[in-house]
Amino acid sequence: MGTKFLTEKEIVMSNHDTLLEQFEVYKAENEKFATKGVKASAARARKALQEISKAIRERRKEITVEKEALAAK
Repeated sequence: MGTKFLTEKEIVMSNHDTLLEQFEVYKAENEKFATKGVKASAARARKALQEISKAIRERRKEITVEKEALAAK
C-alpha cells in the first residue's frame, strides 16, 4: 500500500479540527470530573488540554507562514 501525503490545506484543517475535537473532549471530561467526581476524567481532561496546547502551537506557526506568504505577493 502507498503512503498518503497530506496537502498543506489538509494539515491546516487537521490542526483546526484537532483543536475543536479536543475541546469537546475536554468539556465532556471536565463535566464528569466536576459534577460526578470521576478522577479518571480529570486525567483525560488534562490530556485533552495538552493536545489542545500542541495543536495551538502548530496552528500559530501555520498562520504565520500563511500571513508571510500573503505579504510576499
